[in-house]
Amino acid sequence: MSTLHVLSHSPFGDDRLNSCLRVIGANDALLLSGDAAYALQPGTAPFSALHARGLKLFVMAEDAQARALQVPDWAKAIDYPAFVELSIHYDKVNSWL
Repeated sequence: MSTLHVLSHSPFGDDRLNSCLRVIGANDALLLSGDAAYALQPGTAPFSALHARGLKLFVMAEDAQARALQVPDWAKAIDYPAFVELSIHYDKVNSWL
C-alpha cells in the first residue's frame, strides 16, 4: 500500500520530518507544504537528509516561491490540482499534524 506523506511544519521547529523519514516506504512519496518547504534550504540538515534518501519528493510551488526557495532538480514543484491528483494516485494520505 502506497502513502503520500504531507508535511506542513518547519523542519527546524520539531522532529516531524525525521519521524516521517523513518517510516516512509519505497512506494511512498513526500509532499512539503507551508513552512515544511524550508527543508529545501541548501546546506541544511533537512536538505541533505531529503537529497540522500532519493525519495519521490514534491513541494507546493506557491509555498516554495513565497519563501524564495529554489526547487532542486530532484524534487518537483506542484500546484493544487496536481496535489489532488497525487492524493488520488496514492492508496492513502498521511498528514503529519
